[in-house]
Amino acid sequence: MPHFLPIINKEDFERVKVSNNRGALFNLLVAPLHEELNRRQTFDFLDELSNGQKLFLSFDYVKDQVFQGGFIQLLANGYVGLLPEMPAWLTMMMANEMAQLIDDVLKSYVEKVSFFKDELSTQAFAQLYSELPEFDLLEKRFHSCYDPTINAMEKYAIDNLNLFMVT
Repeated sequence: MPHFLPIINKEDFERVKVSNNRGALFNLLVAPLHEELNRRQTFDFLDELSNGQKLFLSFDYVKDQVFQGGFIQLLANGYVGLLPEMPAWLTMMMANEMAQLIDDVLKSYVEKVSFFKDELSTQAFAQLYSELPEFDLLEKRFHSCYDPTINAMEKYAIDNLNLFMVT
């Protein structure tokens, strides 16, 4: 299957590459992946992505969920399937602290999977935050290693641009 490579305006790429706007390059590279996924309306699209692109897309979903409602929201919304391959991909990009964190989230999830098996009412969902305080600690770790992770991901993308866009 061919590798999906979006066409990104070179001037836009160079502008965000030299800017001090943390995450701007990440956003520039992940946006066309979201657009293509939305256009196709099937996760089969991920089969056409490099591991780096899969990480960018998966990490973007994880980030949005964690920033909104923590790992409890991520797991309650059924996004655990995004996590198993992330530690290896993050390690490949030298984001070892985040790789270990995602591995720890998976271990905690396995220990507490019974809390996430059934559809949750709003009240039951809210109650998870007091019943599962270990996820609060994991969320704090996520926030503390988020910036270095984005930096590592952006550096990897710059060093391996041919895996992310038409050059």
